[in-house]
Amino acid sequence: MQISESVAFVTGANRGLGKAFTDALVARGATTVYAAARNPDTITDPRLTPVRLDVTDPASVAAAASLAGDADLVINNAGISRGGSVLGADVADVRAQLETNLLGPLEVTRAFAPVLARNGGGALVNVLSALSWMSFSSLAGYSASKAAAWSLTNATRAELRGQGTLVVGVHMGYVDTDMAASVEGPKADPVDVVTQVLDAVEAGQDEVLGDDVARQVRAALSGPVADLAV
Repeated sequence: MQISESVAFVTGANRGLGKAFTDALVARGATTVYAAARNPDTITDPRLTPVRLDVTDPASVAAAASLAGDADLVINNAGISRGGSVLGADVADVRAQLETNLLGPLEVTRAFAPVLARNGGGALVNVLSALSWMSFSSLAGYSASKAAAWSLTNATRAELRGQGTLVVGVHMGYVDTDMAASVEGPKADPVDVVTQVLDAVEAGQDEVLGDDVARQVRAALSGPVADLAV
């Protein structure tokens, strides 16, 4: 599909990678860009259509899908990250990450799949992570949520293929956004990641490896399993 004249719906659109997505969609000529956030008042760009959305609330997701019934591109970008090891993490923090990073995209996918079908198939993008495939001991819950979301993305791709919906999984290491502000070391440029994702949508590609970290970890999947835990 072409981004120009598309109608896009982006979750977690008020900052970070989500804001980079909305900026790029407008620049590429999307007709309407629905910018979804828990607090729509944080969406101040007049080029965007703010939408109130809590991905952990099924009623909120259903209302958003009803409002954005003309969408043909959905980007599951909303996510949270909380530290903690397997033995040391607060279980409530692990549960919150699963609710937002796994069940949130599932709710959005279920609500918008019929919308995309009515509008010709379109595309669904799930923003994942290189931590879908490996785990830092200090981010055990986050890694688990993204690994589960990767599996969900693969299942969604198979299930929505029949209605002509492209499902794109996006993986990268740290991105230079607020979420990774305290992290030292290399960070991907959000504009570069978003450019790759939208190019992939237009090219009909299933997967985006947004930086060297993602490419290296993807290649390591065929190696010793111990190499996937740090």
